[in-house]
Amino acid sequence: MKSMSVVIIKPSKYDLDGFVERYCKGFMPNSTVPYFQSMIPAVHRGVALRVAAVDEYVHTSLDYLSLLRSQAGERTLVLIVGVQSHQFHRALDLAALAEKGGCMVCIGGPHVMTCDTASVQGRGISFALAEAESILLDLLDDAISGELRPVYGDGERWAAELDPPSVQAPSRRDMKRYIIPMLGVYPARGCPFSCNFCSVIKIAGRRIRSQPVSTTLQTLRAAKAAGIRMIMFTSDNFNKYPQVAELMHEMIREKLEMRFFAQCDTQVGKQDELVALMARAGCRQIFVGAESFDRQTLLAANKPQNRPERYEEIVNLCRKNRILSHFSNIIGFPGQTQAAIDEHVAILKELSPAHASFYVLCPIPGTEQYADFLERGLIDEPNLDRFDTTCLTWRHPNLSRSEIRQALFDCYRRFYTLKHSLAQIPYLPRDDGPAREAAEMIGAVVYNRIWAAKQIHPMSGGVGRLRIDNARDLGDLRMRTFGFALAPLPRNLDLNEQDETGNRSSSAAARALDVRRKLEIQGLAGDYMSTAPRPLLATQ
Repeated sequence: MKSMSVVIIKPSKYDLDGFVERYCKGFMPNSTVPYFQSMIPAVHRGVALRVAAVDEYVHTSLDYLSLLRSQAGERTLVLIVGVQSHQFHRALDLAALAEKGGCMVCIGGPHVMTCDTASVQGRGISFALAEAESILLDLLDDAISGELRPVYGDGERWAAELDPPSVQAPSRRDMKRYIIPMLGVYPARGCPFSCNFCSVIKIAGRRIRSQPVSTTLQTLRAAKAAGIRMIMFTSDNFNKYPQVAELMHEMIREKLEMRFFAQCDTQVGKQDELVALMARAGCRQIFVGAESFDRQTLLAANKPQNRPERYEEIVNLCRKNRILSHFSNIIGFPGQTQAAIDEHVAILKELSPAHASFYVLCPIPGTEQYADFLERGLIDEPNLDRFDTTCLTWRHPNLSRSEIRQALFDCYRRFYTLKHSLAQIPYLPRDDGPAREAAEMIGAVVYNRIWAAKQIHPMSGGVGRLRIDNARDLGDLRMRTFGFALAPLPRNLDLNEQDETGNRSSSAAARALDVRRKLEIQGLAGDYMSTAPRPLLATQ
């Protein structure tokens, strides 16, 4: 065999009517697809690898499905990547279609890493239970040999260290599928916190692992040369990333002038020097998981790091540095009423971050909250397609499904007003001139209100919604392959002892990183590194 095809697919999901979600133009590109493309070598074991990549959300025709049929005399490996719980049915359908077409198939992503998939194993389709870096070469070896194992990576979910290749920029053709040319970059993975509704610590761990700054810079240079206009730093706590100051300084020194946005935890409000440095390096927006203004609600969700009385510091700090603040909010916490949701929006409007997004509390399979709700018999939604944070999937004591869905879109309507957008103008970035920045802010109001009126989540994927294919098209194939119309609600997969131990020991290390980061920003990191006790630096 001289060559092999490798097809990377990020699956979409089925909407409330069973249609595959597709958009004429995507809002934010998937970060996993170009990352996988960059990891696959041109040649492996003497075999040339031809790679094709598909993000289903922005493919407006079904021509790409022909990639799921292996050609005579050729082997094809299909990697269905980044699969979340609400995408699992679509992933299974694509896998069954590819297996029927003579391809070797492996499904990976948060759902299969954190949930028991034993009920669908042993049917000619493989499952990846660990990070791609740990298993990709084994997958390629086995695919070249002609047969995949049922499961990969069942011993350890994440590698101790990160050393990935730089990410190749998407082709201009692929970039045209999105509203603006954008690329997601992972400078670090992991989160030191343990919010019970979040799966990050189950798929990436509590210890923050960083890739070399040189790798990130190489990615940014290639992205700029390819015409990328915006970078998403997709690390969950960019302000906890150990080398954040070094990266920002290098971006400034090289005059990369790449606009970017990043997700930070609420403690960023106390990091004046870092936020100023991020602004100088090109930061346009900081996304913060505010979630709630009720301290007791946050404590019950195991999110004690959030102090609502300090949220105003984040808004003011962002305004001072002409960075747009974006607050994420969750509605439908246990015990919350419609009156409490109304009060939340009123407080948010008074606080007035530049942007806000809203989600329904959803016990995501694989999380501690899901295990708790499942054990208590609270989950009453049998369809994994609905576990997308826009639908109520459990028995809420005060709100019905229709009430909370209406409340979700009312939040957008109440927050995004012309008055709100005009109030932001004095604090907007000046990169493209005040007129254009103001127009973009007003455009955000129009966009969010239109989508809310249509009862389509504004962050769902893009603009120009298309209805081309439906779950019914592959329903018989799903039944023949897996023996069900709907996958049973899964049990969580336990972490192995090594990963669990690493999570438990990460808190002290995270505190040490906070000290190191503060000193590094002040230019004192060298002195600290030479004198700090070694145990505190065990995660570096």
